[in-house]
Amino acid sequence: MYSKLVEGIKSGKIVPYLGAGALADVTNVADKTPMPADSDSLILAMNNGQPMAPRLMYEFPRAAMNLENKKGRSFITRFFNDTYLNKQWTTAKLHQWLADINPGWVVDINRDTQLIDLYQNRQHILIQGLSRVAGTDYRYKIFNFDGETYTEIEQSKVMAGLPILFKPLGCPVPEANFIASDADFVDYITELMGGFAVPEFIKLYRQNKQYLFLGMRFTRDTERMVMGDIIYAADSEQAGWVFIEEPTDKERRFCKLKKIQIIEAPWESFLEAAVGETELA
Repeated sequence: MYSKLVEGIKSGKIVPYLGAGALADVTNVADKTPMPADSDSLILAMNNGQPMAPRLMYEFPRAAMNLENKKGRSFITRFFNDTYLNKQWTTAKLHQWLADINPGWVVDINRDTQLIDLYQNRQHILIQGLSRVAGTDYRYKIFNFDGETYTEIEQSKVMAGLPILFKPLGCPVPEANFIASDADFVDYITELMGGFAVPEFIKLYRQNKQYLFLGMRFTRDTERMVMGDIIYAADSEQAGWVFIEEPTDKERRFCKLKKIQIIEAPWESFLEAAVGETELA
């Protein structure tokens, strides 16, 4: 099974789709603290290490909306920049492996710069998700990296064959654009459902693809809705696979509906096998 998944990623048939758990082994170089990535850790980091009210702790977008209302949208941007851009982090093993095999397309719903940093040695395309912008229906920006600098381009200028990093929820570079609060997600998901948050060339590229979800859980509506529209037009027989050690009934129902096979094992078991295969190749 693992060999099939590895070969599928290398061939481009299977698209890696990274969730918060993919960053579980990343720590701050200075103080060894884990990188905040999942809902709870992001809320605590955003609120100076203090938990918020139970209704706000339920999901990060809700907590972010509360603090945005109190401190302004710029507060959220500064938080992400301080967290992911202004600190030095160790490199995730999964991200290093992906950079080594150079897949055609990676979907990464985290807001960090791990893959961006690892891709600085090659030309690539970076797609950032946007929300609540005036003057356009589109909810993305496309950047071409020529080996030295990022340049925003129209999708008609995208060079075929370059690896693509798709960061639906944004990232700090080359511009600080983030989807974080409830208001951000309402706008982004609305336009995503309308077809305005995915470039046309991705709509063509993603047809009949399968996805391998790594570090993902499907317990939250926002992540399920974003995922469901991004993988639209996936393989009709099997849309993909997800590693969940102890899936909830809700996750089982959702994955069955979306034709995603649950592998009841830690996703790290796949990484260990994949790295082993790569080293032997």
